[in-house]
Amino acid sequence: MSTETAEFVMPENGPTRRRVLGVAGVAACGVALTACGAGEPGVPAVPPGIKGKVIAKTADVPVGGGTVIDKWKVVITQPSAGVFKAFTANCPHKGCAVGRVEEGIIQCPCHGSEFAADSGKCLKGPAEAPLAEFPLRVDDDEIVLL
Repeated sequence: MSTETAEFVMPENGPTRRRVLGVAGVAACGVALTACGAGEPGVPAVPPGIKGKVIAKTADVPVGGGTVIDKWKVVITQPSAGVFKAFTANCPHKGCAVGRVEEGIIQCPCHGSEFAADSGKCLKGPAEAPLAEFPLRVDDDEIVLL
């Protein structure tokens, strides 16, 4: 394995204004396109392949608890009778899958983060961000992500 280091030599004339602006423009466009890809502002994109699909039955989601749907990486909660919420099952701390939902709290088994089952808000770290919430609807006894 070589121990040589690469050396960057600035051209005698330095970077041109056109090159600097071009690089900055490409970077700005990349950021803008990435942000646009998430859907409407403030509304996270539903994971690919499940939009409009039935992902759970209401009977599978206990009141005050929830269920993690590993196949779709989604956690469905029922914080109070008849109220259902859907969140990403990926903890924002390190991406581990949340494990269980009990007594209104979504728990991450990897590092102990806890989230509110009614809002996804981070209640206990090390995570600092909430779980992303997905829009859903209930059709009879079926839960569908929008």
